[in-house]
Amino acid sequence: MLVLGIETSCDETAVSLVENGRKILSNEVASSLHLHKKYGGVVPEIATRHHVELINYVLARALDKAKVKLSDIDLISVVYGPGLVGALLIGVSLAKALSLSLNVPLVGINHLQAHLYAGLMQNSLRFPFVGLVVSGGHTTLFYVKDFLKWKILGSTLDDAAGEAFDKAAKILNLGYPGGPIIEKKAKGGCRDRIKFSRAYLGKESLDFSFSGLKTALLYYVKDKTIKKTGREIADIAASFQEAAVDMLREKALRACLFKRVKSFVVGGGVIMNRRLREALEETLMSRGIAVHFPQSPLCQDNAAMVAGLGYQLYRRGIISNLNLEVQPNLKT
Repeated sequence: MLVLGIETSCDETAVSLVENGRKILSNEVASSLHLHKKYGGVVPEIATRHHVELINYVLARALDKAKVKLSDIDLISVVYGPGLVGALLIGVSLAKALSLSLNVPLVGINHLQAHLYAGLMQNSLRFPFVGLVVSGGHTTLFYVKDFLKWKILGSTLDDAAGEAFDKAAKILNLGYPGGPIIEKKAKGGCRDRIKFSRAYLGKESLDFSFSGLKTALLYYVKDKTIKKTGREIADIAASFQEAAVDMLREKALRACLFKRVKSFVVGGGVIMNRRLREALEETLMSRGIAVHFPQSPLCQDNAAMVAGLGYQLYRRGIISNLNLEVQPNLKT
């Protein structure tokens, strides 16, 4: 089955063709990140206009690379949320138009669930598992029994992990986006140099909080005795990164032990951070828990994960109407 995936939840315009849920024929992404850098964050109107201008070109490029025609498509899969309302509207509108004109079924996809499916496209594992989506806008733990049964175990109470990295970089005047810059600076620093606070929220909690860490960094930097040399910035970045990583891996382990699972799946752009990957593997694998990461191109927002999950849902009897409400798939 050939599935067309569409993803426009934030600043990436993405279209992909995926066969039978796993074989990626094309995965085209056009980012508007360069347009947002001077503002220090994503501007919704700019992102939306970028989608309007480029989505047809990205669609054409995806079809050309996959060497298929619109008439070859069997299913359309599109992200309906969460995300920027205007940005989502562009992708959803295209998906509806194609579904009607081609007379093929449509499946609406949750953006966070798609990020977890990205870790399954090249990895085979048995249900159930615990999953973590860690990105610029989300930090959420899931318990996944199967493709139709997802339960949120915990999420951030304030800043997402990626947002905290962005704000840290802004405080240190390093630029945007913050995650890659903080990681780069941290490589030359001592991760134990500064003891930034960790918010674990009690022994039973699976929620996250990064606002206290961000505030601790702000007060530390405001201290007039700090010289802010290259080495000092490296130590600050490394210590900040380690505090964020500690909170993520602690909650990941806690969730896996609570649900008694042996598999852990991670998705989202922040998982490209090498220190976070290393820490999760160290912590979980020492307890006999396998860790599954997406390939690098599937960590950031993309449409291959959307098409792949759409295929899995369709096989299990899920399709959507034009309001993206789930209705029975009578063909399965």
